[in-house]
Amino acid sequence: MIVILALLAIFAGLYMAWNIGANDVANSMSTAVGSNAITLRQALIIASILNFLGAVLVGKHVTDTIQNKIVDVALIADHELMLGFMAALLSAGIFVTLSTWKELPVSTTHAVIGGIIGFGLIEGGMNMVKWGTVENIAASWVISPIAGGVLAFIMFKVIAATIFSSKEPGRMAKNTGPIFITLTLFIIMLSVFMKTKLGAMMGDFTVMEFVAISLGIASLGGIIGFFLLKRVKGKGYDLVENLFRRLQVMTSCYIAFSHGANDVANAVAPVAMVLMLAWKQIDAIYLLAIGGLGIAVGILTWGYKVIKTVGGKITALTNTRGFSIDFSAATVVLVASKLGLPISTTHTVVGAVIGVGLARGLDAVDLSVIKKIVYSWLLTLPASAALSILIYRGLIILF
Repeated sequence: MIVILALLAIFAGLYMAWNIGANDVANSMSTAVGSNAITLRQALIIASILNFLGAVLVGKHVTDTIQNKIVDVALIADHELMLGFMAALLSAGIFVTLSTWKELPVSTTHAVIGGIIGFGLIEGGMNMVKWGTVENIAASWVISPIAGGVLAFIMFKVIAATIFSSKEPGRMAKNTGPIFITLTLFIIMLSVFMKTKLGAMMGDFTVMEFVAISLGIASLGGIIGFFLLKRVKGKGYDLVENLFRRLQVMTSCYIAFSHGANDVANAVAPVAMVLMLAWKQIDAIYLLAIGGLGIAVGILTWGYKVIKTVGGKITALTNTRGFSIDFSAATVVLVASKLGLPISTTHTVVGAVIGVGLARGLDAVDLSVIKKIVYSWLLTLPASAALSILIYRGLIILF
């Protein structure tokens, strides 16, 4: 019986990982595809490789996001806890599958949390659930898209004011390019150090020391960029878009790597809990590899569906708009994580896309698509919880 439960848990984890790849790939690659910085095929291949590497090399500890943060696991018997986590994974997976089928970007993290809340309610009632977590999620529905939208709006307006409004946008792009290169590298390096295990592996550095290291690396990149831009041929708006196309690809690749490092826990953390209860010990690296593989397969098979919505249906994108979105999303997620604010990468990216669209006027945004997306966000928690209750009841009967 234990072996069967363990195998079922691994299957459920793989299924959830596949869903994470299929839906969340839009977080990193939708703007790059929508602005034609890279092709859809290139995006899927790059994202699958970087997500897998992020998951395996610097994936977060597999139980960080689950244990004691949503329900009080100490109050639930081991057998029921194992079935509960499997129900949570399966319910979250089903909800995300349906969302991806409808080409809607949703938070896979919120779906898993909703699933855990569902079986927690069945096992212990209202007092079993840590409602502070639910309040944070509700707050993220507002904070994430607004923060992403405001910063993306400002970033695009800055680019428009400094470059597009210039009499010689090509020359101005060469002059200001090193600044944007430095900013991009700074956010990427600081995020890698502070949002993945890489920072911990480097030793006991303070936040300010990481800032100094990141700024040093970014400044060096900006200096190199200054000399490289002098050699770039072309003029006018083509040169501007070509510069930001390269920066956008950089930010998209970082977000893909970071996504694998951070979100692989959504799939493997519940599996780790089940296997720990079953066998008392696990090898985390194998679980991270399984999760990373599942995410990669999800990207390659169904990743194109949500990319179409975020990258093309909300508003028309160019390289400068895409860069504004990616840079803003990465910045908001980094700052919010350090301030302890609840945030969703999916919601932040969608909000940033809307913000860039609004920078060109309300008519530039498809409000009907936004309405469908918001409805799917509001449904994520209750729908996943309801599905989890049904699946949990079924598993209790079977096992």
